[in-house]
Amino acid sequence: MLTEIFSELFPLLSTASPQSLEWMLNVATEHEYPEGRAVLMEDSWGNAVYFVVTGWVKVRRTAGDNYRALAILGRGDFFGEMAILDESPRSTDVIALSPVKLLSISRNCFIQILFKDPQLHHRMLQMMVRRLRHVNMRLQMRSSPPAVKLAYTLVTIADTYGQESNKGKEIFHVDYQDLADVTEIGVDETSKIMEKLNEKGWIDIDANKQVVHLVNLKQLMNLAGRL
Repeated sequence: MLTEIFSELFPLLSTASPQSLEWMLNVATEHEYPEGRAVLMEDSWGNAVYFVVTGWVKVRRTAGDNYRALAILGRGDFFGEMAILDESPRSTDVIALSPVKLLSISRNCFIQILFKDPQLHHRMLQMMVRRLRHVNMRLQMRSSPPAVKLAYTLVTIADTYGQESNKGKEIFHVDYQDLADVTEIGVDETSKIMEKLNEKGWIDIDANKQVVHLVNLKQLMNLAGRL
């Protein structure tokens, strides 16, 4: 993978120096996982940061005897940074939702790069603040109607990972239980709202290809309060 492509694919690395990018590519390890495979397990010690080259994963946390999805991540995102920065066991699992290809960089190498490249260090802080703002927004929306919250989740996934298509932004067809967990609404509500949005023509669900097209992104953004 060329350094230019590496930088364009991962927003975190957009400000990294050419030397940092080349060094990261040299020390990175490639991984491929099938759908349903655990990439990282809760309570394991953080020894690397991971970058999603292709595919989709979910971040989940144990809730009693069950699991609860916390976030959906796609191409261009990264995970595992919290455990390597505070040198503690991971607090969440990461599970492949589809076949995924990842790159990992060991903790020691990544920490060295952050110290050597102040622009990358600053970009890392920006990305973590952005994630915190997203969490704050979700907290503010807890009292919003379920349809508003679900529209916000769909628009956010599309903004971050959506691919352009002739039917609008294309995203992964996330399992309704996971989508409900991330949105913090009931799974029955999620199913009914998705069916309603599909009937209205705002989205197009292709279960066979495991994709959802956001046909009327403007209406969804309006519903989510993003306009």
